[in-house]
Amino acid sequence: MTTFAEPGLAPSVSTAPTASPASPTATTDRRRAQRARWRLLAVSVIWGTSLFVAALWVSGGGIQSLLSWDAEALNSLGRITGLVSANLLLYQVLLMARVPLFERGLGRDTITRMHRWTGFWSFWLLMAHIALLAIGYAAQAGLSPLVQLWTFVWDYPGMLLATAGTLLLVLVVVTSIRRARRRLRYESWHLLHLYGYLGVGLAVPHMLWTGADFLANPAATVYWWGVWALTAAAVIVFRVIAPLYRSMRHGIRVVSVERDGRRGVVVRMRGRNLERLGAEGGQFFVWRFLDGPGWTRGNPLSLAATPHGGELVIAARMVGEGTRRLARLAPGTRVLVEGPYGHLTGAARHGRKLLMIGAGAGVAPLLSVLESEQFAPGEAVLLTRDHDADDRTRADAVRTLVASRGVRHLSLDGPRRTDSSTWMPASHRAWRGSDLLRRAVPGIEDFDVFLCGPDAWMASLRADLRGAGVPRERIHTESFAI
Repeated sequence: MTTFAEPGLAPSVSTAPTASPASPTATTDRRRAQRARWRLLAVSVIWGTSLFVAALWVSGGGIQSLLSWDAEALNSLGRITGLVSANLLLYQVLLMARVPLFERGLGRDTITRMHRWTGFWSFWLLMAHIALLAIGYAAQAGLSPLVQLWTFVWDYPGMLLATAGTLLLVLVVVTSIRRARRRLRYESWHLLHLYGYLGVGLAVPHMLWTGADFLANPAATVYWWGVWALTAAAVIVFRVIAPLYRSMRHGIRVVSVERDGRRGVVVRMRGRNLERLGAEGGQFFVWRFLDGPGWTRGNPLSLAATPHGGELVIAARMVGEGTRRLARLAPGTRVLVEGPYGHLTGAARHGRKLLMIGAGAGVAPLLSVLESEQFAPGEAVLLTRDHDADDRTRADAVRTLVASRGVRHLSLDGPRRTDSSTWMPASHRAWRGSDLLRRAVPGIEDFDVFLCGPDAWMASLRADLRGAGVPRERIHTESFAI
């Protein structure tokens, strides 16, 4: 292991290379090609349905009405904003339903960003839809927009339900703003976020009962009823039935719970035929431990060791009630799993060399990738970042990789730097982030770089990696944050 004791010193490292040279294999190439096919199919489905929705508006005279420059133009804008909002709301639910098409094609990092993006845009387009139709109908009827809005709520079928659903969606959006989320415990926020499903369910009847563009022709009726039925089925199948079936088939149970450093915990699990889960190093599951009240709250945690050894291993820092419960698990506790998910795997590699940079518990999934992948001694570098060396995650596993696989380990520990390059410790404030990276890892532009840590930390590090000459396509990250 190398520690950068002071700026300007060239790193030195001692390793015991015993592994044989290797390069990304034909299997890796096949995995990447398969992922590309899934991505093409997922993107095609999203664009195809979006264009179909636009075609519904056009075929219903939307463009002609828009050119009239009168109240009907406002109604036309209200229709298209409602259609797009409904389609985005559909995808907001579908993207989080763990549908294999999107999980394999887009990956969790892309899905979480799209979920947040579609959520906010569907909400604001819904607000625009309500306002535009209220103003447009009011102008035609010679009423106040507020009176017209009241008429909508009380006299139109399904509008009372839609109003309740809209209020629930407002609650979800407000609590999803980052400043508000920081004031809530994760468990509380997650429970509130689930009300979004109820909000969508209450809003759908209004769309299907009274929306002109939803009932304009048989194709529109079949489309909207069909996609919402498929979405509801996807949530039930992939969030409930499939995880229950998979968990019962494999009979996963906790076999041991170990302390990991000063604030960490490692949980080891075994079951029947775990290789059939198809998990890869770097992927994650949503875990539910049947240890008593609160078991329904799932924890998304990455694998902390290669899943090919007949057991599943996770590691976590004890920062909230959900992770503190892990330390209290008893051997024999039954486990329900959703997954595996994620694209932070060896399939993302473009070349021979690997640079893994992790902060805190983010080191764990990087170790599972290193244990799963082939590389020659000296071709893999692990850079860890902790506030204190005693907090290091999976220190024994790191030492094993150094001794048996020739991994080069560097550490950057200490309080966080706050002026710039905030991924670095304050002890290295004299360094530019890109210069430090080039000094620590000569030829860094030839490495595939895997990052795992807090979102802001990864954003700062990603900028310095680009400044150090690492191509964008060789920087691999994954985020669980919504």
